[in-house]
Amino acid sequence: MNLDLRLNESEEILKTAAINFMKRDISKETLMGLHDSDTGFNEDIWKKVIDMGWLGIVTPEEFGGTGYPLTTAGVLFEVLGSGPLPGPYFSSGILGSLIVQEAGTDKQKKEILPQVADGSMVLALAMTESEYGWDSGSIKTRTEEKNGDFVLNGVKQFVPDASSATHFIVPLRTGADQDSVSLFLVDKKAAGVSIRKLPGYLIGRTFELKFSNLKLPPSALLGEKHKGWIPLIKGIQSSIPVLCAYKVGGCQAVFDIAVDYSRVRVQFGQAIGRFQRVQDMIIEIINQVDAARWTTYEALWKMDAQGLVPKSVHLAKAVASEAYFQACNMGHRAISGISYSMEHSLALHTRASRYLYNYLGEPAYHKQQLAKILLT
Repeated sequence: MNLDLRLNESEEILKTAAINFMKRDISKETLMGLHDSDTGFNEDIWKKVIDMGWLGIVTPEEFGGTGYPLTTAGVLFEVLGSGPLPGPYFSSGILGSLIVQEAGTDKQKKEILPQVADGSMVLALAMTESEYGWDSGSIKTRTEEKNGDFVLNGVKQFVPDASSATHFIVPLRTGADQDSVSLFLVDKKAAGVSIRKLPGYLIGRTFELKFSNLKLPPSALLGEKHKGWIPLIKGIQSSIPVLCAYKVGGCQAVFDIAVDYSRVRVQFGQAIGRFQRVQDMIIEIINQVDAARWTTYEALWKMDAQGLVPKSVHLAKAVASEAYFQACNMGHRAISGISYSMEHSLALHTRASRYLYNYLGEPAYHKQQLAKILLT
């Protein structure tokens, strides 16, 4: 089967609907307000996304979703990334849903996934700790079993969308073996859970979760005890190409912003787009756009056709993260002074490109994983 990046009819309809939604409902002022807020969340926008069924785009129909392929989800998130539109759309509708699909029991899937699809339950992954990493050894926080409950004390760092989530998926160490990790579904309102927004303009809306003598009943265990690591990684890796598509949308938007500005900004009697150095910068941006787009949609296409393909996932994440980062750098160089204003559209993408650079693994990590696969 040959790789074909042409959209089918349903994907074209979805893309058109998403573009119209962004033009109609997501003004520049709305985006600025969302990015400056602690939550990146707007109730009216959330309801519109629910009505369009986008929160259940990768959730199977039997569990209340639309059950579209990952490539179709990528088409949607590429448009959302053009904003970039913040909020728990990816955290809950993609990442949270796919982790539950991989890890949950049949009963849990029937209970959780319909609520994710209709927006009544908002999931966020609380994985990273002070010893930052994306392998099982980085999970240090343990639980103690007392009187049939799991008692949790510890801290999770850099949790995206924690303020708008209703529940957290929390990986915890429950055994001596390195991969003895269990997943727990934690209610944000439970006694013993506290949230603190981490300071810093370029880290986005990330939070610290602190658990103090939090009692979790056995029903909070997502899937099997000691066997949460493999389904967690499968859920994360299945989600990553959709996140990459969001970055592709950001890269394309940066290119459009730079090109539009180069056509109207006049210096020395002509548009700056006529100067070779500016052209070089814009060409570099489109090179980054193309690299991110091809690796991302190849990964999505392979996963829809063959199932999980870790090699393609690692490549897409390494390339797309670096592409978004560098495209923003070149955009600022091409536009110069005004683009450094926090009110400029490019500033929103620069901010997003920085905090998404490390999300679900920085490029160096994914390159290391790719090297291991290629050398084995």
